[in-house]
Amino acid sequence: MTQSKLQFIDTTLRDGNQSLWGATGLRTPMMLEIAPELDRVGYHALDFSTSTHMAVNVRFHKENPWERMRKMKALMPNTKLSFLSTGMRFISWETAHPELMALSYQLLVRNGIERFMVMDPMNNMQAVISSARAMHTAGAGEIVGAVVYTVSPIHDDKLFATLAKTLADEPCIQRIYLKDPGGLLTPERARTLLPALKKAIGNKPLELHSHCTIGLAAFTYAEAHGLGVEALHTAARPLGNGTSQPALENVVSNLQSQGVPVDLDMEAAARVSSYFSKLAKAEGLPEGVPQEFDMRYFQHQLPGGMIGTMKRQLREMRQEHRLNDVYEEVARVRAELGFPIMVTPFSQVVGTMAVMNVLAPERYANVPDEVIRYALGLFGTPPAPMDPNVLDRIQQLPRARELSATQGMPELSELRKRFSSTISDEEFILRATMPQEQVDAMLATGPCQQGYNPLWSPVEKLVKELSSRPDVTHATIERTGFKLELSTSQSSDGSGE
Repeated sequence: MTQSKLQFIDTTLRDGNQSLWGATGLRTPMMLEIAPELDRVGYHALDFSTSTHMAVNVRFHKENPWERMRKMKALMPNTKLSFLSTGMRFISWETAHPELMALSYQLLVRNGIERFMVMDPMNNMQAVISSARAMHTAGAGEIVGAVVYTVSPIHDDKLFATLAKTLADEPCIQRIYLKDPGGLLTPERARTLLPALKKAIGNKPLELHSHCTIGLAAFTYAEAHGLGVEALHTAARPLGNGTSQPALENVVSNLQSQGVPVDLDMEAAARVSSYFSKLAKAEGLPEGVPQEFDMRYFQHQLPGGMIGTMKRQLREMRQEHRLNDVYEEVARVRAELGFPIMVTPFSQVVGTMAVMNVLAPERYANVPDEVIRYALGLFGTPPAPMDPNVLDRIQQLPRARELSATQGMPELSELRKRFSSTISDEEFILRATMPQEQVDAMLATGPCQQGYNPLWSPVEKLVKELSSRPDVTHATIERTGFKLELSTSQSSDGSGE
């Protein structure tokens, strides 16, 4: 198999941040500070944002996500900024009208997004193609269609190759990527699956995106280029490993030991990793560490973050001893629901139902709305038929009749009537998909702050905390070669200033 030049897509700011720091760890000034160095590394693209990350900008940091895109692109002229979309929704969990999605793509392109990665959590390739065409119309420079990987009795190499060929036959999709959200792809499976995918897609480049959740991805990446993969998704070491992607430095070292040339500025990459190590220390954030192999993971396939949440919930209910029962029930529920891929939102759908089944006196005694929506087909058609007894039980619920009558978001013209005609399209999209008070707070904060230095961050936090303490009138902050004296002055009426 002829090998092309190996490319790299950096996931540090988006998937690394999401996998290890809950998507909230990085603020805009932190990204802008390191952007020029990231641009020097030589990445083909930067896995930069999703609509969920945009919502985090607004909700937690009161930052304008459109401003973030514009400023990042200005500082990274040589690297494509990439946006991941399902095509079904934008920020809100409600199904979005195609007109709203089309507008969102236009605004993303206008604000600096050049590359779109599009996936459907059900591997509905017609849905992916429809979204890709809308992105192409909006002016996207590069569109990458995803084949989402999972393990089940029905997900064999032939099925994945057929899905990949369907995407590759669409002219506006330039590249295909295998998205392995659970980090389940073993080197053994890769040796048959990756060549099958490459044969199916022909001359279009094949990318690989996997996670280190059970420690497999680094081994699979070491072989991937020889199996037809032309681009690997990696993260800077501090935001790699764990449940994130393999660390760039380790991947490059393994490839070079095999004689595979890597055309990256590794000195710039080292400066990027040094920056994020300092940032993690300053902000009290964990760096990624290699994970142990867990055979049980192939049965339940729950994302790492969800396992932590599940353990906490069971502990709060004094039911932590039932964790193994929940793992077994997850596998059973997943089979009954037609083997959905354990990626958002389906990992939550299956996991929540499993916990409820284990804790209730009878399975499916209580069924949450998201499971009902799934059974009604509101998320798409399951990969395999649902268990008929389970399906019938859910469809007979009174709540099922209520939810079947609900509609998604209204047409664009109807949405616009709810807001002032003088606001920008960027503000309109945020207001149409988020709580108004969160958008108001973002706008009130104004433009994002400029400059971030991880060495100064602890001092800035301390000063801010001290300023909110009226009982503290004097403080001295000292470190080697540095001393800062803080004091409050008294006005003529005795009040502090």
